Amino acid sequence: MTKDELFTRLKDILINDFEADESLVVPRAHLVDDLGLDSIDFIDLVVKTKEFIPGKIDPELFKTVRTVQDAVDALQPYTEQA
Repeated sequence: MTKDELFTRLKDILINDFEADESLVVPRAHLVDDLGLDSIDFIDLVVKTKEFIPGKIDPELFKTVRTVQDAVDALQPYTEQA
């Protein structure tokens, strides 16, 4: 999965499941400050990505994620696992 495809999937989740304003969901958007996610939402976001990311995602991964682009960059290697 390319980073663009992953961004599109994450954007859809953020809009549909977390009710983020579509115009705010851009790569540089801060997940907490701009989109209003909290720590429980981060867990839910990881769970939602299981629909299209195979294997186990290390929960420590999201300790350094701050923006939508950070999430894309962190999750992209998991999309290459089969």
